[in-house]
Amino acid sequence: MGCNRGSHPFLLNQPSPDFTVADGTSRVHLADYRGKTVLLNFWATWCGPCVQEVPSLVEFQRLNPNVTVIAISVDEDEDAYRSFIPRYHMQSLVTVRDPSEHVASLFHTDMWPETYAIDKNGTIRRKFVGATDWSDPSVADFMRKL
Repeated sequence: MGCNRGSHPFLLNQPSPDFTVADGTSRVHLADYRGKTVLLNFWATWCGPCVQEVPSLVEFQRLNPNVTVIAISVDEDEDAYRSFIPRYHMQSLVTVRDPSEHVASLFHTDMWPETYAIDKNGTIRRKFVGATDWSDPSVADFMRKL
């Protein structure tokens, strides 16, 4: 499953909240990705299900270069975050650290990992709760159709 944080309603098929987050090394502005399909993944180094999910997420990005994976870590520990990225080969993903959980709160994220499929028009089309097997053919098929 995932690392539970509570329960909040979330409406699909709504415009994604726009955000900018910067951690001193990386900066992500969601609007910069308009016109592209995005997987917005919230995760943490200390979350077992997140660690379990990372290899298939990295492989998904390799096999689907037309989708941009944005991985936002909620880690407070910057050193843990910085060492995790190369250890788990996440350099191919767009990664940024948001220890204040500001962006996660915009999405009413209540569990790590949570991932949002955002279409080219900026509309949230699906929410994946918990560790997802990104090699699952039904997931790849869904993403291709966005």
